[in-house]
Amino acid sequence: MEYALKCYLCIVVIVQLPLINRSATLKNLINEATDGEGDDEDGRKQCTIQMDDIPGGPEAFELAARFCYDVQLELTAANVVPLRCAAEHLGMTGAVDQTESFLSEALRNWNDAVRALHACDAALPLAEDLLVVQRCVDALASKACADPTLFGWPMLHYYTAARKSLHETVVWNGIATPGKPRSPGADWWYKEASSFRLPVYSRLIVAMKSRGMGPASIAGSLAHYARLHISGLLGRRHGGGKSRAAALSDGDQRAVLEEVVALLPDEAGAAATRFLLGLLRTATVLHASAACRDALERRVGRQMEDAALEDLLIPNVGYAAETLYDVDCVHRMLDQFVMESTASPEIITADEDAAASAELRPVTTVAKLVDGYLAEVGTDPNLKLSKFHAIAALVPDYARALDDALYRAIDIYLKAHPWLTDSEREQLCRLINCQKLSLEACTHAAQNERLPLRVVVQVLFFEQLRLRTTVAGWFYVADNVDRGSSSSDNCVIPRRQSSSDRLRAAASLVGGRRGG
Repeated sequence: MEYALKCYLCIVVIVQLPLINRSATLKNLINEATDGEGDDEDGRKQCTIQMDDIPGGPEAFELAARFCYDVQLELTAANVVPLRCAAEHLGMTGAVDQTESFLSEALRNWNDAVRALHACDAALPLAEDLLVVQRCVDALASKACADPTLFGWPMLHYYTAARKSLHETVVWNGIATPGKPRSPGADWWYKEASSFRLPVYSRLIVAMKSRGMGPASIAGSLAHYARLHISGLLGRRHGGGKSRAAALSDGDQRAVLEEVVALLPDEAGAAATRFLLGLLRTATVLHASAACRDALERRVGRQMEDAALEDLLIPNVGYAAETLYDVDCVHRMLDQFVMESTASPEIITADEDAAASAELRPVTTVAKLVDGYLAEVGTDPNLKLSKFHAIAALVPDYARALDDALYRAIDIYLKAHPWLTDSEREQLCRLINCQKLSLEACTHAAQNERLPLRVVVQVLFFEQLRLRTTVAGWFYVADNVDRGSSSSDNCVIPRRQSSSDRLRAAASLVGGRRGG
């Protein structure tokens, strides 16, 4: 009797005795199909079986058939998984045992485990049911978490092949000697891990987390994966991933971004602030979920002292956008930073100057960052006073040693918004501590017609106090020096004359502004 097996409508195999005897599934199908079958024209029985559900497709069935006919078959990490699943599906116990043994051996090697995990895609969902996918993930996770210098396996392809410079020979006195191999860095596994599909990569990262992989390494791999699959994150140094990112739709890139954000370690500083802000900018463009954007804003707020001004300039997207930049997003991140910041003047004691200075450093850094940001966004005529004021007011007064940068930002805003009323100008200028303006800033403010008159008077008043303090200091020094010394007299007289001239000039300036 002849049996014809059609697999995926593209392969027709004449099934003979060896294949039937070694496959319990085929044997059962043939028995069911031959019940009640008649003879053909030549008096021979003929049976046709259709099988379109073999894991791994026709290639896997061909491997299984070769195994049944004892044809020499070379098992590799790339074909062992499809053959293992096809053997399970066809009920070939002998092939199951042999492929299991080979797979267990292959998973001891990093490169073979990578190939085996890639091969699982063609054998789903049976590869998942047989726990082959999980075994591959566990094998890769355990190797990535281990110290690569303690094992003898070939760790990864680009370490042994692409990084040939690490093993280049050294010529000494005309004799070539092998160079000293360098240890792989913490990122040696990033490239292979980023080649997997998002669900598989996500499982791999979760497995590495459970095995104690450091948060910096996890965040580094996530950054590598995101830059490879999200076009908005590609920089000049990551041009190699453009084709892969371009092949993904906006929906797929959004899914990658949201999954990467969900997998980020909780530790502050694990991921670079610039990378987080890049994710936030791209999340806005791709219309990621509100939960994803909120998570990114909280993470940036916890380490905002490491942000750069250019990264905070997040464009507003959408037709309803009023301002050029998303100032509301920056306001929320700054609010998060202020809430989590523990530095305050009350906790600083005389015995803890060094510790207090280190604790205040992030706050002072963010204060400079905010002043620079306000100067950039202040030129936008659509930026409302309430939003500008809210961001500037979030920075505590003790965070600024000088208010010159804040004064400059406010002056830029006033210049771009000449329609503000006097009360609105005064409300904005109350943010400036006139006692913390430098001499140059005071000189500019005294002649600044955009400032309210009350602010100018206040600036001149504190400048007068500063001059009086300076003059009093000189008098104190002069009283403690020998009065008969001519040098002391010459030292005091010019200062008194200079301060008097300064006060008269300030008074005349105020009088001139009032008259105007």
